[in-house]
Amino acid sequence: MAGETRAQAQNIDEVVDTLAGIVREATVAGDRIGYFAALYRQVTVEIRKAIHAGQFEDGPRMDRFDTLFGNRYIDAYNAWQRDRSGPRCWRETFGLLSDADTVIVQHLILGVNAHINLDLAVAAARTTPGADIHALQHDYLLINDILAGVVLVLEDSVGAVSPLLSLLDKVGGRTDEQILDFSIVQSRQEAWYNAVLLAGQTEAQREVTIDRLDVRAAVLARLIARPGLLVRPALELIRGTESGDVGAVISHLDGAMERAGAQKGTG
Repeated sequence: MAGETRAQAQNIDEVVDTLAGIVREATVAGDRIGYFAALYRQVTVEIRKAIHAGQFEDGPRMDRFDTLFGNRYIDAYNAWQRDRSGPRCWRETFGLLSDADTVIVQHLILGVNAHINLDLAVAAARTTPGADIHALQHDYLLINDILAGVVLVLEDSVGAVSPLLSLLDKVGGRTDEQILDFSIVQSRQEAWYNAVLLAGQTEAQREVTIDRLDVRAAVLARLIARPGLLVRPALELIRGTESGDVGAVISHLDGAMERAGAQKGTG
């Protein structure tokens, strides 16, 4: 496992720096924890660019939101590094990092599942509790567009290190919005519903709801890790052709947006 625990971030810049540090350590150590961290770092960088460009209705609020969101991941990462504790869904996700049978796209989707289906609603509700949650909706929805753009670029990047990933298309395991029965769009819609619910609850009620969300995300994690019989033969073929150099894969994934920007600049 890649190493040390991390201090909580105070702003979005510190979230980016912390994720970059995790990616660097994971690249050197050949730790698959860097797969999702590389994806997440790039999403956060794009959100920071949108804040600086004035694309959100309330940039400072979005900085707070993204910092709370990032700290949910940092806390889960620290708990796992410390004593293999933390939310159930993150334990399911991190618990597969040493499993060479889990393909790259599964590791990515496992991280996305835990962070969206548990952490996102909690962070949104804490950013704007009570009736104020509704003022966040416009900016929350704008993140969908940013996330979709990064995922599209990352899909191409994953295809370079996982040449047979397209097999999942042929057996119904992957579409533009859905991979291995996990839909990012649907999950973000559900997260917004849960954020509104959490924002209006008492602290005791919130604890019950967060526990329920964690259990559900953990169940989804098991389904992503061990999908249906129809998809398994395709995953075995994909596994056989993927790059086994974990550090090189992390490095490749982490440079996806930069390469896409360079190509756009020369295109």
